Amino acid sequence: MNTKQDERMGTLPIGKLIVSMSVPAVAAQLINLLYNIIDRVYIGHIKDYGSLALTGVGVTFPIIMLISAFSAFAGMGGAPLSSIKLGRKDYKGAEEILGNSAGMLLVFSVVLTLFFQIFKTPVLYAFGASDNIIVYAEDYIGIYLAGTIFVQYALGLNTFISGQGQSKTAMLSVLIGAITNIVLDPILIFGFHMGVKGAALATIFSQALSAAWVIRFLSSEKSAVRLRVANMKIRPEIIKQIGALGISPFIMQSTESLVSITLNSGLQRYGGDLYVGTMSIMTSVMQLIVIPVQGVAQGVQPIISYNYGAGNAERVKEAFKKLIIICFVGTFLLAGAAVGRPSVYARIFTDNQELIDLTCKMMPVYFLGITIFGIQSSCQSTFLALGQAKVSLFIALLRKVILLIPLAIILPRYMGVMGIYRAEPIADIISVLTTSVLFFITFRRIMRDMRKNQELLV
Repeated sequence: MNTKQDERMGTLPIGKLIVSMSVPAVAAQLINLLYNIIDRVYIGHIKDYGSLALTGVGVTFPIIMLISAFSAFAGMGGAPLSSIKLGRKDYKGAEEILGNSAGMLLVFSVVLTLFFQIFKTPVLYAFGASDNIIVYAEDYIGIYLAGTIFVQYALGLNTFISGQGQSKTAMLSVLIGAITNIVLDPILIFGFHMGVKGAALATIFSQALSAAWVIRFLSSEKSAVRLRVANMKIRPEIIKQIGALGISPFIMQSTESLVSITLNSGLQRYGGDLYVGTMSIMTSVMQLIVIPVQGVAQGVQPIISYNYGAGNAERVKEAFKKLIIICFVGTFLLAGAAVGRPSVYARIFTDNQELIDLTCKMMPVYFLGITIFGIQSSCQSTFLALGQAKVSLFIALLRKVILLIPLAIILPRYMGVMGIYRAEPIADIISVLTTSVLFFITFRRIMRDMRKNQELLV
């Protein structure tokens, strides 16, 4: 069992450790983003029907996000707990959490595949599809669903690799799939004239390779926690622990799906296909802004979890300070670029001038609040790293369920279609302010308790 890799999280200088953990994590997140982004770029440039196909694939986004949410439930719920146990040298407990997470992912894969294959057409209409784009949405998601199990294992189990300090290996697992996807996309979409079906097929084949890499590593002696079949038997007491922490990232991602449904259906009602198309583009650009920051947070999270488990309050505090600075600066610069030069991003996804013009008009409004989103992202990640399930759950609910969805329903009644775009920055700003206050109160209490425990041990 490899213990040297995880022990360095308690000894190396925090700054050096953050760089070594975050750079591969950011790279992995960006590479993973390519699965959807590259698909949309190629699809948007298909001759004659690219803009309609792009809009159709955009309508499938809620289903894709929901599938990812279940992988986050098991992976992001289990990985911090596993890291905490590594900090306490409880390797058996860490492996039991990994095994039960893998067992859950298998169950999720079967249920999700069957449900969406049976009900995909009515679900897609409910998510904002029209008769003009339904065929493209069905073609894409029908094939994508066949690879649900690969997506679940590639995303869900990879967090256990980065959680033990093996961030470069975690990055490689994503890189393998992304390169395969980039190579296969133009071949299948244009070379074999498969269109959106080719994009979906390239994606699931790529995810299959990533999943195989992850399972192979976690089953080897190189991993500090081993994936064993015996531990995959579901144990209610372990599932309860994973679920308590996993419900927050699950809600964050599943509500992203609910948000997408609300926005797409509202845009279809108040605007039409062209407005739904702008959301397909802006959702992709939003990921380009948020994903790098989330990668940094994901890289720092095991550092905080490990040192929290080891009772080292000063290292926890130092790691968080550096995290919030990096995340805030990151979103401020990236979102600021999109607000200032929206046409640069819009042209990546489409040649349709009407769609480009409308996107350029709406993007500065929609992205205004994202400039300060790094504050919430860093606080949310730290709550997860410290095992603060209830607080994480509230923050996850606040921005999207409590604020954004109601605003996106109410504002258009008074402002028309612009109300849907304005709902996002209003929800972002209120959420960041509330989260900051809540974090300041909670984090001070946790640090105080850790220092008291350290004094008692001395």
